[in-house]
Formats: sequence, structure tokens, C-alpha cells
Amino acid sequence: MGRKSTIARLPLDVKAYIEAMLATGAQTLDELIVDLQARFPAASHGGNLPSRSALHRYGSKLDRRLSAIKASTEAAKLIQAQAGDDQDARSEALTALVQTELFEAILSLQEADDPDADPGERVSMLSAAAKNIATLTRSSIGLKQFQAQARARAKAAAETVDKIAKSGGLSGDAAEQIRREILGIAA
Repeated sequence: MGRKSTIARLPLDVKAYIEAMLATGAQTLDELIVDLQARFPAASHGGNLPSRSALHRYGSKLDRRLSAIKASTEAAKLIQAQAGDDQDARSEALTALVQTELFEAILSLQEADDPDADPGERVSMLSAAAKNIATLTRSSIGLKQFQAQARARAKAAAETVDKIAKSGGLSGDAAEQIRREILGIAA
């Protein structure tokens, strides 16, 4: 394993400042180095500030992490916009994805015919997979129960609104439209 980057070894306040400045992109690397030297003179004189190439490498990694976070956040927003998340559709999609990956991994493990493979290690991997699948299954069951409860609450709310609307003199069509909106049937 390689050694820690010079930025990872910095005091937390210096590292946090570097990360914030890299994330905003408000300065070039050269400007950031000058800024760091002025802001943290003790570290600068001790030779403890990162080099331009270290800042670039760390900035590239930070950009990849931020891009991945942004992409997953956007995907979650799209799922929530399309499905609402009263029934936790993101968790359901994630659970299905993990279940698929675990299933494929187990199939690959079963198909592997490595004569040098340690049977004990294989049993250990299958045991760990089984344990994780059991946890995932419990999570899936809990999610299904939550979704059923959310649907039941929506149905009860729709029926209550329907009764109130009709008793308040609202037309049958208006009451039905409200009912469909609550249940999520309306387009």
C-alpha cells in the first residue's frame, strides 16, 4: 500500500480549507498555493504544505467523488420526482440492485472451478454472502411493510377527504379528483 498523501497528513483545519477551495474551484492551483502560504505561514515555513502536483492529484480525486455524489443525488431526485418517495422507492431500487449483484456473484462463485481454491475460503465467502443476503431480505421485508402502511394511510386519507368534501358540498367530480391526487393515480 502506498503512503498517505501529503494532504491527508495535514492538520484538519488546513485539509478542510484545501478541500473547500478545491471544491469551489475559485482559484487556480498556483493561486491556491500562494493563498495557503499566506494563510498558514507556519506550515509553509516548515515545508508542510502540499506541492502543486499533490494538490492536482487530490483535486482530481475530490472532483471524482463530488461528481459521483452529484450524480447519485440527481438520480435520487429524479426517482423522487417520478415516484415520490412516500413509499421509499429509492431504497426499493437499491435493494433490488444489491440483490441482483449478490445473485450474480454467487453464480460466478459456483461456476468457478479453480483447483487451487481453498474449500474453507469458499465456504467462508458463501457464509458471508448468506449472512448479507439474510440482512438484505429482512430489509426488503421491512421496506414492503412500510410501503403497505404508506398505501393504507394514503387510502384512509383519500376516503376521509372524500367524505369531508362531499359533506362540505364539493361536487362528486372534484372529490374524486382530490381522491386520485392523494392516491397518486392522477397523471
